[in-house]
Amino acid sequence: MAESLRISEEVRQALARGVPVVAVESVVIAHGLPNGRGIEAAHGVCKAIKERGAVPAVIGVVGGKITVGLSDEEIDLFARGEGVLKASTRDLAGAVAKGLNAATTVSSTLHIAMAAGINVAVTGGIGGVHRGASATFDISSDLWQLANTPAVIVCSGVKSVLDIPATLEWLETHQVGVYALGTDDFPAFYSVGSGCRVEKVDTVEEAAELYKARIALGLKGAMVLAVPVPERCSIELEEPISQAVEEARRQGIAGAALTPWLLRRIYDMAGEKVVKANIELIKNNASKAADFASVLAADDGSRKIGFH
Repeated sequence: MAESLRISEEVRQALARGVPVVAVESVVIAHGLPNGRGIEAAHGVCKAIKERGAVPAVIGVVGGKITVGLSDEEIDLFARGEGVLKASTRDLAGAVAKGLNAATTVSSTLHIAMAAGINVAVTGGIGGVHRGASATFDISSDLWQLANTPAVIVCSGVKSVLDIPATLEWLETHQVGVYALGTDDFPAFYSVGSGCRVEKVDTVEEAAELYKARIALGLKGAMVLAVPVPERCSIELEEPISQAVEEARRQGIAGAALTPWLLRRIYDMAGEKVVKANIELIKNNASKAADFASVLAADDGSRKIGFH
């Protein structure tokens, strides 16, 4: 319900005036990057969104309050990562009831954003089907949320530590619209392409028309707009990824801890170039998300506040 949300004054005024707003997930700030680099990513993303004429709404749970539009001080708190949980939609109730600080994943970010009347969100890469999921059944809750939320998530594909073909099959089965901007090769997070073919859209405007058609048809699933990492930052990382996945298997690392552990291990093996690629790709995604939100804002009178 609307009273369960704390929406910042800047975001509230933007929504009231029809200014484009982009939701930003906060796990990348608190858990997605090493050595406090989350603050660099957060400020870069917010700057990129503002430069395109939109308003960023970083989402998280602060002291048990679901917050849409974290302040600079709250972003700094999350970037330090101390005592900040990683919360999917499933975990929100616990974070609220216990008065905790929690960074939101793609799934919980979309759930909260839609309740606040925001239908465009940005991330680096969505969660998906983990490698070896046929034995472990480890599938990110991001996918279920995407299948049940008529929003747009702008990303650089699926996190590259995951099983990309299996994730795309899952999304297709559950009627999630998957499109890639300027290519038919689905991005692989750090790499410009995965070799998996998806539908190409040439412009953000074309993508927005597809989204509006999905809404008009009453389709309940999300639209994934995948944007390749800038070519200058593209990296091939299959060898360290495979090594990290095997190390995690041997150590018994699983569940919500697995993806952050894998990403940190890859940073350890591959170094600064991986961190740079991650920051650059999410900033690039933020610019595209702001452009998308701007196209929608011109004729979007359907925003509703509350969990429906």
